Amino acid sequence: MKPLGPIPAGFEAVKGELAIGGEAVSALVEQAGETPLFVYSRDLITQRMAELRHAMPDRIKINYAIKANSFRPVLEHISTLVDGLDIASGGELEMVEAIGFNLSKVSFAGPGKRDSELEAAIAVGVTLNLESANEARRALAIGERLGKTPRLAIRVNPDFDLKGSGMKMGGGPKPFGVDASQVPALAREVVDAGCEWRGLHIFTGSQALSAEAVIDMQAKVLELAARIIDDAGVGLPKLNMGGGFGIPYFAGDVPLDIAAVGAELDERFSALPASLQKTDFFLELGRYLVGEAGVYLTRIVDRKESYGETYLVTDGGLHHQLAASGNFGTVVRRNYPVAIASRFDAEPQEEVNVVGCLCTPLDRLADKAHLPRADVGDIVAVFCAGAYGASASPSAFLGHGPAAEILV
Repeated sequence: MKPLGPIPAGFEAVKGELAIGGEAVSALVEQAGETPLFVYSRDLITQRMAELRHAMPDRIKINYAIKANSFRPVLEHISTLVDGLDIASGGELEMVEAIGFNLSKVSFAGPGKRDSELEAAIAVGVTLNLESANEARRALAIGERLGKTPRLAIRVNPDFDLKGSGMKMGGGPKPFGVDASQVPALAREVVDAGCEWRGLHIFTGSQALSAEAVIDMQAKVLELAARIIDDAGVGLPKLNMGGGFGIPYFAGDVPLDIAAVGAELDERFSALPASLQKTDFFLELGRYLVGEAGVYLTRIVDRKESYGETYLVTDGGLHHQLAASGNFGTVVRRNYPVAIASRFDAEPQEEVNVVGCLCTPLDRLADKAHLPRADVGDIVAVFCAGAYGASASPSAFLGHGPAAEILV
């Protein structure tokens, strides 16, 4: 058997079925009218934000990276809880415009921004996190043509990364950001050119569960920011310290100790150098805020035996849950938290493989999992589906189309 990941707190059984937001999955599927289905819990998102606010210093502000989950009802809800939104495309800019969010609280990162995206962001007052000197000069030229003063920050590629992170976004050669040694000169250039200077964005990695690693990263980010600003001779109105906060997906994973992270950050804030005394500090989080609040529901359409192994074939799969299938950055495939949602309180009694409906051997949702007996018509739940599920999976693959989504 291969162990399953830990089911997040906040889920319970109602008359034997998994309940989300107090509603049984059968009722939620009936409400949506179909499977596969993503269900997101409003209460769990709200609770996660409250716990985070309590743990972090009062001085820290929280931004939501909408790439984690841009489903409009989720975006509308979380936008009322956070201090800003982070986007990474012109399409995401349209999403935040559509919900009426204050665009002066939006920042736009990502390499390869098109001129049309730069123009759209500058026109509405979004802060651009510049990824290169060339992008800076393009933005300045567009601002001059529009008669608009662009709001510019610089994304820094530091000379360190987030230890133990699932995906490294800084340290060494990267397509992201400007190498730290080149940032002071570029900062002086954009400030001298008359931009509205918004500061620095330093994002080093994601999906860290070690408080020690996050604390070490944050200390290095603060030190690097102070050094850059001192060398540049400009102020630092804002420092986006990135995020990197992970959630438990796999057996043996331990939740991040955010109380320890917050306490250490509070101590560092009490001894900031003069160049950072007036800075607004932000964390940029996505997965940590919404990941455990989502569940992917998919119905078993076939049960079959092959060379002594049992397969539960579902109407979902990697086209909606690429990460759970092991095809989104993991080296060795491990099982996400998975359950038979329609028999949530039943005892495990068989070893099965849960697979999707796609014609590829990559389409696996659980390998050799110990689960309750399940048959055609039963519903499988894949947990930790609130981030990088619907927003990061190839829903057009083989023409099956996207899953339904609801917020409860």
